[in-house]
Amino acid sequence: MDSYKTIQGTAQAEYEEKKSRFIGQVAHVETEEEALAFLNGVRAANPMARHNVYAYVLRAENRVRYSDDGEPARTSGLPTLSVIEHAELKDVICVTTRYFGGTLLGTGGLVRAYTKAAQDAFAAAQQVTFAPCCDVMISVDYPLYDQLNHWLTSQGIQVLEATFAADVTVEVRVLAAEAPALVVSVTELAHGNAELLVGDEAFQPIAS
Repeated sequence: MDSYKTIQGTAQAEYEEKKSRFIGQVAHVETEEEALAFLNGVRAANPMARHNVYAYVLRAENRVRYSDDGEPARTSGLPTLSVIEHAELKDVICVTTRYFGGTLLGTGGLVRAYTKAAQDAFAAAQQVTFAPCCDVMISVDYPLYDQLNHWLTSQGIQVLEATFAADVTVEVRVLAAEAPALVVSVTELAHGNAELLVGDEAFQPIAS
């Protein structure tokens, strides 16, 4: 499977234009049921709002949906979708709630407002890349730990956990294709005094 970018959890941002409040909320979702549940939750939490515009992109069946929810056609749902597609995100939903401030914004103003609300919400979220990865357990004696830790940091390798017992065990995550090179490099670094256990390949989040 190809790698893809998404977000972790949820995030929110608020934008105001001519007294209209635009509250953008984004979430990681993997099914249409999850997307609709998030949308309905936003609607339930904002019963007095004029509009709840949304767009979502799912990897499953390449499903893409958006709605202007009563705003003029192509002024809100499509711009929201464009933000998602421009960021190359998948398995995400964005719902922007609008509380009308009494002043019409015009089509151009609406496009700009909904675009900014979505952009700000995604900017507040933590992005992550999912890719075929391997988790690797590295065990070394204490005198080697600082050197190993410095090397991992210099290589930008994601450290998941470090356990200090009789020796030090560091769990790292790398792309599956990079696991063999990691084993060679760490073995050379430790002059053969390291134990490495490479986990099975799996589709997992990895820092990018």
